[in-house]
Amino acid sequence: MASIRVVTDSGADLDPSVATRERIAIVELDVRLGDIGPEVTRTWSPQEFWQQCATNSALPETSAPSPGAFVDAFVGALADGCDGVVCITLSSKLSATYQAACAGAAEVADRIAVRVVDSLSVTMGEGILALDAARAAREGVGLDEIADAATGDRERIRVYGALNTLDNLRKGGRIGSAQAIFGSLLAIKPVIEVRDGVVEAESRQRTRTRSLEYLAAKVPDAGDVEVLAVAHGAADDVGSFISLLKDKVPPEEILVSYIGAVIGTHSGPGVIGVCFKLR
Repeated sequence: MASIRVVTDSGADLDPSVATRERIAIVELDVRLGDIGPEVTRTWSPQEFWQQCATNSALPETSAPSPGAFVDAFVGALADGCDGVVCITLSSKLSATYQAACAGAAEVADRIAVRVVDSLSVTMGEGILALDAARAAREGVGLDEIADAATGDRERIRVYGALNTLDNLRKGGRIGSAQAIFGSLLAIKPVIEVRDGVVEAESRQRTRTRSLEYLAAKVPDAGDVEVLAVAHGAADDVGSFISLLKDKVPPEEILVSYIGAVIGTHSGPGVIGVCFKLR
């Protein structure tokens, strides 16, 4: 039976233990925090990243992995005896990661078959696609079928986030029409949405409490949810947020993960995201 490896990037915010269990390889984006370069930041856990941000006045910056980083992951799959790779990346409209993965795939095309899928998503929206692909690979589904399913499932993924600060998103420039929430509205607690691969302003809430209540209501309003994940940037009220979901989805069925350095660079501390896949 053919063995398929799933590769994704660190923007998927998969817990390392989950990635290891599901045999998903993670390609790291580069993150810089002031004078601290990626050779150091990539050794940090998400918790350590947020601790460092709290004591450093600089805002972090990210850059896409090199094609060579993807080549290493693809060749690593070959060395492990895999016959093919499905690589699921951050939205191509927010990062050059997808393009780097495609370049890496072309470089190894004579050695191993690679299918690169643009998730058109971020954080656990991307992560859910990777987990589904890994499950299909484990069940013996073929390379093209897995890639086609991931591509088709993008329309079933929803990602919303309640921001606690606008500083990071504004500096990063990856905001689409969310620019409309700036200006004189800096006291607003906005809810954003990843829509068609870009970040858009979804609503404007007056308080943090109201923004989280609004965010939680997105789950039942969406319809029949198959997979639900909550991702957060060291938010001390994430437990309270999860309790808002308990009547919709049992807490033990919710995937909870930290938003790491890549997405956290642009979302800022305290962000809470709800990511789900519709049936």
